[in-house]
Amino acid sequence: MLVLANDGISSKGKEILEQNGFTVITDKVNQEDLIDEVNRRGIIAILVRSATTVRKEVVDSCPSLKLIGRGGVGMDNIDVEYARSKGLVVVNTPASSSQSVAELVMAQLFSIARFLPDSYKNMETGDFSKLKKKYAKGIELRGKTLGIVGFGRIGQSLASYALGIGMKVIAFNRTPCVVSVPIEIGGQVINVEVQTVSDMDEVLSTSDFISLHVPKQSSGGAVLGVEEFTKMKEGVRVVNAARGGVIDEQALISALDSGKIAAVGLDVYENEPNPNSALLSHPLIACTPHIGAATVEAQDRIGEEIAGLVIAHLSK
Repeated sequence: MLVLANDGISSKGKEILEQNGFTVITDKVNQEDLIDEVNRRGIIAILVRSATTVRKEVVDSCPSLKLIGRGGVGMDNIDVEYARSKGLVVVNTPASSSQSVAELVMAQLFSIARFLPDSYKNMETGDFSKLKKKYAKGIELRGKTLGIVGFGRIGQSLASYALGIGMKVIAFNRTPCVVSVPIEIGGQVINVEVQTVSDMDEVLSTSDFISLHVPKQSSGGAVLGVEEFTKMKEGVRVVNAARGGVIDEQALISALDSGKIAAVGLDVYENEPNPNSALLSHPLIACTPHIGAATVEAQDRIGEEIAGLVIAHLSK
């Protein structure tokens, strides 16, 4: 029973699979060679992260394939409904990486509030006194309003951290509801109720910081573009650790250059793994290379969860 973990799997996840009779292949197969390799070896399951895509042609061309697994949340790199219509099992691990992604967003929020990436880049060659003056207008997070667009597991985990440091939270959800968010204080957990809103304009116009936690749109369009940027506060700060393409990148650069947006944190991009160089070099953008779930703890949880799903569906 051959499983191809084409974008890697934690040692714990691999160990669990092997203990249950599976052989796990971790050698990377190029996208263009994927169909041939699956057929040549009779692979029954492909496990991917965000790099490998499993489209209709893979499903149609690989009769040995029984399961497609996504280690993570979004499955826009898989033709999910088509695969399921052909009898394949398609699974993901939505809970395993929530905390790690939320913590990266918090790191980005602190970074762009105090110009940390740009000040770091200029410390070695810049004039200390001039730099001190240049970066003297940072802001505090406590007391500010964080708008969370998409209030699933990651959005709720982010809210827990934000509320814990004294931020206010307003969350957009298509269906308004009250969500109980746990906050740990002094070893004790208290629950804070967050009322979500279905009016996107309310989130855009009242937030000091905005963080996106939505999948890539089926239409291919951006969630934040020119129209949405005009509705935001002057000097708003934005973070995207969700999916490339949910922000119109050209409109984002224009909003930064005009001063409408004060700073941005990006972990995802439209053209990965070759992002727009204008984003990477912009002094007001803090960039990371799609590492939201890239912690030791999250990778272990993802590996264990995906292994459990493979075993549950294929062992019999």
